Amino acid sequence: MIRLVVADDQAILRSGLVALLRLETDLEVVGEAADGAGTLAAVADHRPDVLLLDVQMPPGTTAEGAAGPEDGIAVAERLNSGAGDSGAGDDEGPVPRIIVLTTFGRAGYLRRTMEAGAQGFMVKDTPVERLVDAIRRVHQGMRVVDPELAAQSLAVGPSPLTAKETEVLQATAAGGTTADIARSLFLSEGTVRNHLSAVIGKLGVSHRAEAVRTASENGWI
Repeated sequence: MIRLVVADDQAILRSGLVALLRLETDLEVVGEAADGAGTLAAVADHRPDVLLLDVQMPPGTTAEGAAGPEDGIAVAERLNSGAGDSGAGDDEGPVPRIIVLTTFGRAGYLRRTMEAGAQGFMVKDTPVERLVDAIRRVHQGMRVVDPELAAQSLAVGPSPLTAKETEVLQATAAGGTTADIARSLFLSEGTVRNHLSAVIGKLGVSHRAEAVRTASENGWI
């Protein structure tokens, strides 16, 4: 029996997926989650073999009141680094195999997902029989990636942005003035402007809104 945790912030979609998976005789859904903190807690509580993980989830709040990981990719990173509330990587149990599910089949998401330690990447409109097959394959130690997305990822290449430039651009995407971004990231306004100028130059765009759009479309933020 393959034990699963399903993490997705869309309750109707999550409930439908859980119902379909429970029709399979070799699959058991042992937990559900709607945000990053809840996913770490569900993994800690249930020790699943496989985690189905949405990319775009809210962070949520841990039992201690701390903010959870900002999205599904950050959840995967936390689990594989052993830094999450799940205790993954310690003596309590192994890290689950991870299949990331997303509405957006973006090449950058695929690359970031694999770098975060996930074993599978699939879009949400994948037929359920293919998803079930992917769960079984990943449980057996294989990787499952949509071949078209893999080709796109190779064509697009890695993000040209540094970690700090990515962080500044993510804060920019969330809205707010340069002063707001500077306060949220504990940087000076001049440093924020410098990072944004570098981002605009690297992406070949004319202003920050275009930079956000380009990076989002490629899955770099």
